[in-house]
Amino acid sequence: MSTIDQATVTRVKQVVAARSDGALLSATEPHADTLQFAIEKAALRAVVEGLVNELQARFMISVGTDRRPVTGDFAILHLFSLDHEHLYVLLESPVPEKDLRIESITEIIPGANWAEREFRDAIGIHPEGHPDPRRLLLADDWPEGTYPLRRDFPYNFQPPSVENVRPQLREPPAGASVVPMGPFFPVLEEPAYWRLFVEGETIVGCDTRIFYNHRGIEKLGDSVLTYNEIPYLAERICGICGFIHSTCYCQAVEKAAGIEAPRRARYIRTIMLELERIHSHLLWLGIAGHIIGFETVLMQTWRIREPVMWLCEEISGNRKTYGMNTVGGLRRDLPNQTKPKLLETLAEVEKETIAVRNAIVGDTTLHARTKGVGALTNEWAKKICAVGPPARASGVAIDARIDHPYAAYDEVPPQIATQEAGDTWARVLVRVGELLESIRLVREALSSVPDGPICAEIKEEIPPGRVGVSVVEAPRGEAVHYVLTGGDNRPYRWRVRAPTYPNLQALPAMVSNGTIADVPITLGSLDPCFSCTERLETVDRRTNEVRVYSHAELLEISRRKARGGGTR
Repeated sequence: MSTIDQATVTRVKQVVAARSDGALLSATEPHADTLQFAIEKAALRAVVEGLVNELQARFMISVGTDRRPVTGDFAILHLFSLDHEHLYVLLESPVPEKDLRIESITEIIPGANWAEREFRDAIGIHPEGHPDPRRLLLADDWPEGTYPLRRDFPYNFQPPSVENVRPQLREPPAGASVVPMGPFFPVLEEPAYWRLFVEGETIVGCDTRIFYNHRGIEKLGDSVLTYNEIPYLAERICGICGFIHSTCYCQAVEKAAGIEAPRRARYIRTIMLELERIHSHLLWLGIAGHIIGFETVLMQTWRIREPVMWLCEEISGNRKTYGMNTVGGLRRDLPNQTKPKLLETLAEVEKETIAVRNAIVGDTTLHARTKGVGALTNEWAKKICAVGPPARASGVAIDARIDHPYAAYDEVPPQIATQEAGDTWARVLVRVGELLESIRLVREALSSVPDGPICAEIKEEIPPGRVGVSVVEAPRGEAVHYVLTGGDNRPYRWRVRAPTYPNLQALPAMVSNGTIADVPITLGSLDPCFSCTERLETVDRRTNEVRVYSHAELLEISRRKARGGGTR
């Protein structure tokens, strides 16, 4: 844990007190790196303005909570980071049921746009003055006045189908035409619908409708699953960043409950997190090559990636969803006999990655498709709250491993990779640099991993009403998990923000004044993951049956599919 400057803590308290103008209800320090303020909602916007303008606080996410069973009201919480001070600031305002409104902060922080629309859809609190009040989270035919994250809403609710409902989409500027992209697109396997407004080949604006894949993960977490069942669900938030999300969730619960994961577990988490970054960046580099027709890059990087996936399977039993994390540490140790093979494989991956890097850095065709394309300015990256490689490629030097050290990163710190150009090529360079840095980090962690237990002994139930905030630097950027502990061995509120969530909001500015042909690689350069952004469970539509399949049943279904049969 990094040392927090007490002068900064004092300064934050002074700014909040001054801006709240007598509306400050309480100020607490739930953890050494966390300040939490309760503020009357009429003063919330002014306090946010003070944090952003006077302290350069960075907005992370908003959390809407139905607290009626406990306090009789709702609450809106805005989470901020003072990155280089290693400090979180939580601003929370009670919202009475008789007046479900709160002032919007999107004019101050453009990156809060989706977060405010989401809590409006999820719990029914309206951000007054929001510049774009359209639905975000809910389907366009979702029943009005029905809010899925309210405590009295059943997790398995099935809304009636409604015909001839169309999404609320913006009209193009006068004289512009509409070029639709999606909701299914050959190089983006997840659904998202983009409307490009064009004059000739030049893009003059765009609109989007995503959230087709919403899975109700947060609802399941506070209504059905227990603390130690949630890590398995968290791993399925994203098909690539599974260990990242389960680590982030477990750390949030551990912080809230005051549980210290053993040092060996923290080191192994670091190793697995960096292995995930290595294979994710290799996968992305191949897809980026595929998008622009550079299939050699795709074939080579995916070939290089395979041994890393085999290593992960040898360590955990699975190539991707490892099932290793649990609250308090790990369920599975790192076998000692794996270390020599890890080092040998990493050496080969490093050698071949350097060869690929050397082959692409001077490729004039690649430069023509990426240099100056999809530029994200430093100023807008900050305003839209971009994270990860897109932010660092625009000169925003943030990295959760450094700004809020977790796992073993306080003892094995990374070297941050940044670029200034902010274009697609800069994002390529940042990821290649990070890939090689991750290899170094795994080597260093392997040489320092201590002996000892891999899981803390938890003797008492986790008490309700405690807050935990955790961030983990995923390959795409910073993942955020917020946990408010509850009774019945499960969270009262679990909030997830994946890195694609803020980064996608930057796309309209990135494609503006560009050409249609550059949109796929500009979007691809964000390495978007729509399913982890859109955090429903599958229900049999013919029978309305909700069921859990056994391991044997899943194996049989898989074998039938492999033989070309159906699932029934």
